[in-house]
Amino acid sequence: FAQPFPNRFWATDITYIPTAKGMVYLCAVLDLCGKMVLAYRIGGDMTASLVTDTVRDACKKEKVADGRILHSDQGSQYTSQAYFDLSQESHIQPSMSSPGCPYDNAAMENFFGTLKTECLYRRKFSCRAEVEQAAEYVRFYNYERINLKNGLTPFEIRSKAV
Repeated sequence: FAQPFPNRFWATDITYIPTAKGMVYLCAVLDLCGKMVLAYRIGGDMTASLVTDTVRDACKKEKVADGRILHSDQGSQYTSQAYFDLSQESHIQPSMSSPGCPYDNAAMENFFGTLKTECLYRRKFSCRAEVEQAAEYVRFYNYERINLKNGLTPFEIRSKAV
């Protein structure tokens, strides 16, 4: 899944985070060059707008490359008309996992596993605001957390590829 150049192949997914007041959902977009998180949002519902807003955030931050591939699972958010329309307007080529096969989106599953193990499972959250504060772990993940395989942060890997 590693990609040699930035902004050619992205992945996205949603994970749930329990709080005392109910579930909240984190959607993220990951560049497979360096596995850097480009954007994330936290919402109270797993809606198409949570996904499209997160993808828009990533597109605003990054240089748009026609033909960029954005991989996801086949959740209803990713098969919605809103997601299809955003893909068209942003010149993104959607790619989807086989039904019921999370291994097809292994990069996202790996990131969410790391996020949960290193940050989210360490405490119980009472509300969404606490989850939002904890999700700032993403900055640490991108700029400080060293990947043991190559000794670099996601930002460093991506910067070298530019």
